[in-house]
Amino acid sequence: MASRAKPDSKPEFWRTEVGDAVAVLNIPGALKRPRTFDIDVSLLVRVPEENAQAWHELTLEIDGKRQWHRRIASNCPGQTDGLDYHCRVVLEAGPALRIRAVAGTRGAVVQRLLIEAREDF
Repeated sequence: MASRAKPDSKPEFWRTEVGDAVAVLNIPGALKRPRTFDIDVSLLVRVPEENAQAWHELTLEIDGKRQWHRRIASNCPGQTDGLDYHCRVVLEAGPALRIRAVAGTRGAVVQRLLIEAREDF
């Protein structure tokens, strides 16, 4: 039977934030126990006043495999718009985890690309 984290231990929290189109978060493996992570990815873009046909997209890859992708029209001219995604990943004892978020835009400009991983006991 796999062992769980001690009740008095704190859950792991991993985070990366960039002002660019690619963010990568590497979570090292744990040899003694499996872990479950809640993964949140957030893209924030600035939308120009003249946003005719502007769009933004977000792609999430986990360990090199495409997990999710979405492209939408950018709304809110002169303000910000965004995309968010949430998933849960079970990481068996041993291997590391690589999370990669890629933003794409036309007309809009990436302001922030954020990946957070919170361990769930």
